[in-house]
Amino acid sequence: MGSCCEDKGCALGALRERQGRTLRIVLAINVALFLGEFAAGLLAGSTALLADSLDALGDALVYAFSLYVLFKSARWRAGAALFKGLIMLGFGLAVGWEALHKLLHPALPVAGTMGLMGLLALLANASCLFLLTRHRHDDLNMESVWLCSRNDIFANLGVLGASAAVALTASMWPDLLVGAAIAALFLKSAFHVIAKSWRELRAAPAPQA
Repeated sequence: MGSCCEDKGCALGALRERQGRTLRIVLAINVALFLGEFAAGLLAGSTALLADSLDALGDALVYAFSLYVLFKSARWRAGAALFKGLIMLGFGLAVGWEALHKLLHPALPVAGTMGLMGLLALLANASCLFLLTRHRHDDLNMESVWLCSRNDIFANLGVLGASAAVALTASMWPDLLVGAAIAALFLKSAFHVIAKSWRELRAAPAPQA
């Protein structure tokens, strides 16, 4: 019996080590991606690119916090997922505000810069999603980071579509609409993660005094 418990403990420890290696890689990718996309978004005047860069920053914070709670209790991991849901909610509201500001102060974004950075971001996030997919069903902590990565792919495809539409129409509307769609995706995922993590947090045993 003791050997069985030890084996389970070793297996769980090995799983956490694999999760940690994956999270460190995707964390580094997203920090680099945020810096590149944020600078490009400012230069191009693109709401969609700025939204995508904030998504990368949010993901980096999510991955860092996920690493911190990796070896902690189920209650800690549920709390981490709740925190990540709140980060998604905050960025969704921030992107919505940026879209509203763009609506009130119209400006045509630079389609070429949008397209180039959108493609680079898509390649980077596809790599992250590939690495995280194997851990998708490990626990809520890893499911929430997988959801972040999946959202990134949709956001990147939206940026690419918006850049092509801006180039074809010479209109800011495709960029604005994609930025708003990314904000909506943030909010949808945020409410899903917040609700699920809150249920797990309430069900987790309270810490011993």
